[in-house]
Amino acid sequence: MQQQIRQPVKPPFLTCATAPPTTSPTTASPTTASPAPTRPPRKTDDYLGPAECLEKEFTRASCDLVFCPPWERCINGHCSCKLPYLCPRDGVVPVCGRNTRKYLSYCQVMVLSCRTGISMMSHFGENCEDSNSRFSSFIDPQSGVVKLFLPSNGSSIEEGPGKEVLVCGTLWDMAAANAACKDAKHKLGAASARVVPYHSLTADPSNEPLPGSCVSVRCQGYERSLAECVIYDPTEITATAATATAATATVATATCYTETQEEDNCEFKCVNKKCVSVEQTCDGVDDCGDRSDEMCCKKCRNDAFHCRTGVCVHKEAVRDGIVDCLDGKDESPVHTADRTRFEARTLKNTEYISPKSETRANRQHLESKLYCGIPNSTTVDDEEEEERVPGGRVKRVVGGVPAKPTQIQWQVGIEEYGKLDCGGAYIGGCWVLTAAHCVRPKPSAFQVKFSLWKKRRPQDTTDVVPVHDIHIHPKYNAATYENDIALVELEKLPFKQECLVENPAVSAVCIPWSPQLFQTNHTCSISGWGRTTAGGSSARVLLWANVSLISNCQRFYKDRFKPGMMCAGDLKGDVDSCQGDSGGPLVCEDDQGISYLWGIVSWGERCGQPGFPGVYTQVAHYFEWIRSHTGWPAVTRYNS
Repeated sequence: MQQQIRQPVKPPFLTCATAPPTTSPTTASPTTASPAPTRPPRKTDDYLGPAECLEKEFTRASCDLVFCPPWERCINGHCSCKLPYLCPRDGVVPVCGRNTRKYLSYCQVMVLSCRTGISMMSHFGENCEDSNSRFSSFIDPQSGVVKLFLPSNGSSIEEGPGKEVLVCGTLWDMAAANAACKDAKHKLGAASARVVPYHSLTADPSNEPLPGSCVSVRCQGYERSLAECVIYDPTEITATAATATAATATVATATCYTETQEEDNCEFKCVNKKCVSVEQTCDGVDDCGDRSDEMCCKKCRNDAFHCRTGVCVHKEAVRDGIVDCLDGKDESPVHTADRTRFEARTLKNTEYISPKSETRANRQHLESKLYCGIPNSTTVDDEEEEERVPGGRVKRVVGGVPAKPTQIQWQVGIEEYGKLDCGGAYIGGCWVLTAAHCVRPKPSAFQVKFSLWKKRRPQDTTDVVPVHDIHIHPKYNAATYENDIALVELEKLPFKQECLVENPAVSAVCIPWSPQLFQTNHTCSISGWGRTTAGGSSARVLLWANVSLISNCQRFYKDRFKPGMMCAGDLKGDVDSCQGDSGGPLVCEDDQGISYLWGIVSWGERCGQPGFPGVYTQVAHYFEWIRSHTGWPAVTRYNS
């Protein structure tokens, strides 16, 4: 660990390999990027922006910024439809399709909708054979009033095949109107979502009688039909303004969007080419229908919630049990007081099953399949051993903070022929991540030590595991440290699929799939047994320190800084990594308390050099390469 200026209030440390040359190899040839297609200028305001984000055309399918729903998974930064058999099978509720077929779950029918591009869902239930009992929606071409036919749940014969209802104006917004219009074969959804007084529609006796009840609906934006949205229990509508309450006096109307309508005054062109007003952006409502109006926001309107990635989510998403922001900010306990649970006060789901509840259950099931990022706190040894040395009472690490014996449970030591010069991180299963410059393709030369505290002496919880294979990134460049990452595959135990005997002092760290998960200035931690000064000796016990993520690292290292690299530390050089820490973990924690392996110690300009922060391999940049070797279950909590 390195801290040239001792500051007792700031825990120090870290390690780096030899810095790469100051110039790129002469064999490297510059690449010429083709010019990006120009888009019409967009009207901006205090909420929308920045321009460089808008130019990337992010949508709800851009899983570098948002989560994929349970029926999709993130591949190369884009949400792609899963196969139906990948949906959870336990604790699910069957769904009737519009083709009278019964599907196992909401997730499964949404997979099929995703793959076909049309809504397949009718309703929750098992009475799917009756072709007269299917969900349908209708938008009156004159008034725009939205009518629904809701099939019965089959709980009683008296219910008949179902009931016709209107949609209450209570929760009506563009996300819901988009779903209604997409169901009516309008690809870009709705042009407007308004509410009108119910009594204004029934005042003229010559008009066709309207249903006397309505349902409130809440849609997320990905739905292709109101059948896929949350439908609350019906409410009787009071027909006269004198006795109507604010909650039941209005009903929903929609005007569907046509691709030929005038776009000369388009304030914001969505990625799907739909035009919306700039005031509809960054309000937490998916007005575009592809969510591109909510993806690049400096702040949010109308009490919508602003994620650190620049995405605005609806205020009702806060503390609702589903993580919407990549780092879990919306579910942080600090926002409990801000949670406005409208539906908990006035709306109920006793008649119709909530798709949101099914989605929440699916997410929880998928997240439970992987245990990573949370150390077993009951095994952390609180005792701090003292090392007595001649002429001194206690030997302290200069600028370093000794870890507790079992504190950093994903830290490993990588030995080559009995010499420990590099660290690594355990990511679950039989896999360890380290720097490519720490290893070579000779597995028999290496072994991995788990739960090691003292560098040269094992403790009771220490495990030593032989190496089965070493996978160095195929584009690793030893001269420039490009792609400085390697997977160490551990040898399995005899007649078993595991590589480790169960050890409560060993936990896996999670692998991030998005380079946007943590932002500049986020405080993370580093650990290792590296040198405590640039020319000093290595640490005797595992040390750790806090560092901050630093952006725009090209300003420090010019052309030596390559894609897949990142910087952390501080610009004064107070905290940095040094020789011996290479391959070790830089770990960041999200708002849910989940730890992710954000970086791998790679190189730097000496140790603790002011103006030259430590350089790390950015793990998220290599997610697909890691996944290709380890498989889905071993790499991410939210994307299995």
